[in-house]
This record gives sequence, C-alpha cells and structure tokens, in this order.
Amino acid sequence: RQPDHAHVEYCRGIKNPLGLKCGPSLTPDGLLELIDLLNPENEPGRLTLIARFGADKVAEHLPKLVRAVQKEGRSVVWSSDPMHGNTIEAAGYKTRPFDRILKEVQTFFEVHRGEGTHPGGIHVEMTGKNVTECTGGARAIPA
Repeated sequence: RQPDHAHVEYCRGIKNPLGLKCGPSLTPDGLLELIDLLNPENEPGRLTLIARFGADKVAEHLPKLVRAVQKEGRSVVWSSDPMHGNTIEAAGYKTRPFDRILKEVQTFFEVHRGEGTHPGGIHVEMTGKNVTECTGGARAIPA
C-alpha cells in the first residue's frame, strides 16, 4: 500500500483486475491516492477493495473509507476478508473464532447498507479436513 514503492508501480502495469487490501491503518486520503494510481481511468471492475479489519475494528474504520470513495465517485468493488483480521493464538495454534468472522461479515454488510453502497462479496476459507484454523461455528468446536 505504499504509493511510491515498486510493487504499486508494477501493479499499475497489470491489465487484469486488481485487489487492494484495506485495513485499520489505511486513511481515506491514502486509499484515494492508491485508487487513483491503480485505476486512473476509474474503470468499473478494475479494482476490488478487500476489507480486512477484524471484527473489533471494522465498524470504526470501514465507514470512513466507504464514504470517501463514494464522495469522490470512484468505481470499486467492495469485498470482505474476515479471515485474516480475526486470527488469535489458542494453545499455540493460529486460529480464528467463528463468532468474530461472522461479526465482521455482518458489520461489513451493515456499513454498506448504512452508507447506501453495494457490498460486492466475501472471502472465506473452508476445508473438509480436521484442522484447527477456526473454532466455534455450528458444532461449537473448542479451542
């Protein structure tokens, strides 16, 4: 997310759609600068903003970003990635409590409903294997 670094310059030359991770440290002005660098023609579908704040921070930070993008008329797709902002360590293993994942998704949709914008999608990770990545859920898997 550093506008003056090589990875942003590299991404400017990519013609495929791009995704930009947006977290609690991103400011509205910083986001608009990155949008203008990565999608200078404001092409619909070019840029997906991937909200990954954590359940405890999304309500505080996402509305400011959504309002700034909407006010400036930027064409973006908003997506929620609740998997990465909700990681904790339990018994020495990286895990994600399902209630935090669900809360971030719900808040993501509430923010967009409140701002009159369109939530474009969510990113989830699933497996049928016996893993420790997530706890809670329908079967109340313990940590």
